[in-house]
Amino acid sequence: MVPEGFPIDIRRTAMSPDPASLPAPIPPLDAAQLVSALYREHDVRLELVGVAPGGEVGAAFVRWPDGRDGVLTRAGDGSGESEASLRATAEVLELARTHGVPAPRYDLIAAVDGAHVVVQERLPGALPEAVDALLVDRMVAATQVWSGLLAGRTELEPPSLYLTDSGPGFCLHESLSRYDARTRGLLGQVREIGRGIGELTGEDLVHLDFHPGNVLVDATGTITGIVDWDGWGRGDRWFALEVLAFNLSRLRADPLVRRRLDELITASVAPERLLAYRAHLGLRQVDWAIRHHGPAEVDFWLGTAADRLTT
Repeated sequence: MVPEGFPIDIRRTAMSPDPASLPAPIPPLDAAQLVSALYREHDVRLELVGVAPGGEVGAAFVRWPDGRDGVLTRAGDGSGESEASLRATAEVLELARTHGVPAPRYDLIAAVDGAHVVVQERLPGALPEAVDALLVDRMVAATQVWSGLLAGRTELEPPSLYLTDSGPGFCLHESLSRYDARTRGLLGQVREIGRGIGELTGEDLVHLDFHPGNVLVDATGTITGIVDWDGWGRGDRWFALEVLAFNLSRLRADPLVRRRLDELITASVAPERLLAYRAHLGLRQVDWAIRHHGPAEVDFWLGTAADRLTT
């Protein structure tokens, strides 16, 4: 499945470049500063309860004066998210909720310090303690509700896979082009694949970062919430399940569970489209590892990308 002309072994370990030559990482959430700014600029009073577990940039638990619990996040930081796009997210999630998708309600969207603060409903449940066959089956089943959910919504632009140009704050080509010969080799593959397919297509609601860290479950393992919908789009729900498959490799999930999910995906997605999905995720993960995690993570995701682009 890999295009010809890229002989570099992207699994081979190499020295990393000077960090100053790479694109800057996204700064972590400063929840206390945002809570203070919301009060100062918008007279919105929130109590900071604690830091939410998981996540790369971060989220915080807050409480409204009437006792409602919420989750505070920051949008912006180069992602290109405007107030209009955030309100579109809120509207689409409200539609999804009416169809039974356990997505949070958006209670506040406010401009603060050059970005936007979002306070969402805090859903019940906790992060899953185990990533097993039952959880994966339930996550696959959860996406079935997304099928055709955005049929007729042609005003919604299909998400780009950013295979030929950098994304807004993620999927940065510059990171791979500056890091080493292995990442430049992967970038060449990604760009070649992008000449054929460049965006998602379809009428499904798609969570673009669908993995166990964005799922909440109750004591029985039933999914009670799917969170972090900042990245969503109108397209193919199987893309979300390929995101999950990539993540299962990082979690070192049971090989039988991983194989079963891969079989479902390959039976449902055309090979050339699946290759584009995998190219996007290889680009996404390697770029993020370069800017936020360091050589060991870069090596891991290069290996994962190589494996998935050749199967």
